[in-house]
Amino acid sequence: MHLDLRRLDLNLLLVFNALYHQRSVTAAAHELALSPSALSHALARLRQALGDELFVRLDNQMQPTLRAEQIASTVSTALAQLSAGLSLNQRFDPASSKRNFVISASDYTAFAILPRLISRLQQVSPQITLRIINTSQKLALDELAAGHIDFALGYDEERTPLPAGMEEFDWLQDDYVAIACQHHPQIKRKLTLKTYLQARHVVVTPWNESRGVIDYVLDGMSLQRQVAVQLPNVLVAPFIIASSELIMTLPRHAATTLAQAAGIAIYPAPFAIPPYTLKVYSHSKYARSDAHLWLRRLMMEVAEDASA
Repeated sequence: MHLDLRRLDLNLLLVFNALYHQRSVTAAAHELALSPSALSHALARLRQALGDELFVRLDNQMQPTLRAEQIASTVSTALAQLSAGLSLNQRFDPASSKRNFVISASDYTAFAILPRLISRLQQVSPQITLRIINTSQKLALDELAAGHIDFALGYDEERTPLPAGMEEFDWLQDDYVAIACQHHPQIKRKLTLKTYLQARHVVVTPWNESRGVIDYVLDGMSLQRQVAVQLPNVLVAPFIIASSELIMTLPRHAATTLAQAAGIAIYPAPFAIPPYTLKVYSHSKYARSDAHLWLRRLMMEVAEDASA
C-alpha cells in the first residue's frame, strides 16, 4: 500500500475529483453539497497529505498542476469503480433516484433528441438530473474510459474501430434535408441539384474540421459546393439561413426543430446522401449498472417515438 494512501482521508479524493472537473471551488462545493469554506479547508488538507499544491488559480479558474494531472484519471476511475461496487446490491428505482448522469454532446448531435429525452425523464424520473458537457474530441472516448461521463453522443461516418472496452449502439437514424429562407429567389417548387451547387452554403463543424460530411459525399460524385460560412455550433444557423440566400444541409429532425425558431423552408436533398446515424457510446466498465441499463432503455424508447 502506498504511504500516501495510509495517511489520506479518502473523502478528500471526492474533493479532488470535483475540483478537477469543475475548476471552481464554488462549483465543486455545490456538486458535493459543501460550503466553499469547507471545500477550501478540505483542499488544504489534501495539499498537505500529497505534498503538492494540486490546483492553482489562473485566469479565474483552478488549474491542475502536473501532479494533479498525473493522478486525475486514476482517482476518477477508482471512485467510479467504488461507486459501482457499492451500488451492486442497491436496487435502482428511477421514480425516486437522485442519480446524476453526465452525457457529452455537441449541440448539433443533441439538438433534435435531447429535448424529448429530458421531457420523458421529467415524467418518469423527476429527481434524476442530467449534465450535458462539450468535449474537445469528436468522440469523447478518453472521458468514457476514465469514468468522467456516462454516455457520449456522436457519429462516426468513417466507422473507426473502437478501442477495447468501448461500446456503441445506434440511437437515431435520420435522412438529410436542405434548408433555405422562405421564398428563396432561386428555388421554385423544389431544390434542384443545379441550384444547390450554384448556391453558397453554411456548414457546422463542431471540432473545427476543414470540411463537412456532405463535402465528402459530393467528392464521390466529382462535385463541389461553395461554403460561405463555417460555424462551431448550430444555434445561430437558422437565423443566418432565414436572412440570406445561403443553404444548409442537415438531418431532418434538427431541421424540423430549427424551422420553429426561424423563417426557413425545408427541401429534400437533391442527391443521395447516406443516412445520418446518431450513436451512443459507453464503456463496459461503467455501463452494466441498473441505472445505466435503465437509461439506455429509455433512450431507445425515445428514439423509437421520434422515428414513428
